[in-house]
Amino acid sequence: MSPIPGRLAVALVTLALAAGCVVPPAPPAVTTPMAPPPAKGPTSADEVVAYLARLRELDEAGLAAEASRQREFARNAPTELNRLKVALALSAAPQSDEADIMVLVEPLAKETPGIDPDVRAMASFLHSVVVERRRLKETAVTAGNRSRDDRRAAETQRQRADSLQERNMQLQQKLDALTNLEKSLSNRKGN
Repeated sequence: MSPIPGRLAVALVTLALAAGCVVPPAPPAVTTPMAPPPAKGPTSADEVVAYLARLRELDEAGLAAEASRQREFARNAPTELNRLKVALALSAAPQSDEADIMVLVEPLAKETPGIDPDVRAMASFLHSVVVERRRLKETAVTAGNRSRDDRRAAETQRQRADSLQERNMQLQQKLDALTNLEKSLSNRKGN
C-alpha cells in the first residue's frame, strides 16, 4: 500500500466533514415593521395602589371627608372599582363601621363573572381584614367586660375584707373589755 492513497482518503474524509459543517446561507430576512403595543391606561390595580397612597397621606378628618366624597361618587357612577374605593376609604378611617365595609366588599369578593380580577383580589383581602378587625374589636370588648367584672369582684372582696377586719377589731375590743372585767372581779374577790 502506498502512502498517497491513504493520505487521499484522509483528505477526502476531512473535506467531507468540513463540507457537513458549512452552514447554508440564511434566507434573506423579511422585516415587517412591528406595531408598538397598544397604549394601555392604568389598570384597576394601578388605580387602587395610587388611591391607597393618597389615603395614607390623609388625617382622620380627611379620611372621613374622602369616604363621604367617594360614597357620593359611587352613587353617581356605581362601578366595582368605585365601590372598592369607598370600602378602602372607610377601612382607613378609624371610626368606621365594619358592617358598612362588608356590605361593599362581599359582592365584589364573590366569584362573579365580569368582575375585574384585581378588584376581586383587593376586595377579598379587604374582606379578610375587616373580618379580623371585627373579631379583634369583639375580643377587646369581651376583655374589657371581663376586666370590669374582675375589678368589681376585687372591690367587693376588699370591702368584705375591710368589714371582716372591722368586725374582728370590735370583737377584740369586747374580748379585752371582758378580760379587764374578769380581772377586776377576781381582784375584788381576792380582797
